[in-house]
Amino acid sequence: MSDKRFLDKAYGIKRDDQALEMYEAWAETYDIEVMDENDYQQPERCAMALEKLLAPGIVPVLDVGCGTGLSGLGLQTHGFEVIDGCDFSAAMLERAEKTKAYRRLFSANLNQPPLDVDDDAYGAATAVGIFSFGHVDADALDEILRVVRAGGFVIIGINQHFYDEGSLVAKITALESAGKIKLLSKEHGAHVPGTGTTGWVFALERI
Repeated sequence: MSDKRFLDKAYGIKRDDQALEMYEAWAETYDIEVMDENDYQQPERCAMALEKLLAPGIVPVLDVGCGTGLSGLGLQTHGFEVIDGCDFSAAMLERAEKTKAYRRLFSANLNQPPLDVDDDAYGAATAVGIFSFGHVDADALDEILRVVRAGGFVIIGINQHFYDEGSLVAKITALESAGKIKLLSKEHGAHVPGTGTTGWVFALERI
C-alpha cells in the first residue's frame, strides 16, 4: 500500500509551484492512494450533480484540473460523451490520456489565465478538488465561467478545509451578487472517507 505521503502533504501546499512538483511525482500512484485506498467520492458526486442539470450526451464538458482522469471517468460513466480535460501537470495528463475518457487534453495553469479555449465553448465545466490551499485560487472561477456558455453549468467539488477558509465561498457570493451566476445548490457530504475528510459540491449556472 502507499505510505500516503502525498495525500498527507496535499493540504500543506502553499504555492502552485510546490503543487506542480508534488503532482508530477504523485501521478503514478495517485489513483491507488486517493481512490483505491481512501475511496475518493468527489468525482462521482460531481458527475451526479451535473447529470441532474444537464442531459448526458454530446454537450461538451470541460474537466478543469482533470488530474489522472478520475473525474473524466466519472462523467463518462454518467453518460457524458464529449469531455475535454486540462491540467498543469504533464505527468497527470499522461495518466488521463490512458483512460480514453477525453476528446482533448491540454496543459493549463488556472492561476495564469487565459485557458487555450474560446469563449462560450462548453455547455458545462467541472472543477473537482482543484480549489485548495496552494492549488487553484478562487479568482480562477472567472476564467472557468468565460469558457462556459450562458445557461451552462459549473460543478465544483472542494474539501471542508478549503470551504472553511472562505475565499471560494466569498467568490461565489460576489459573482451571484453581480448577476454573473446563479447558485443552484450546495451539498455537504463525503470527500475522502478514508481520511475522514468531508466536502462540498456546488452547482452554478452561468447567467
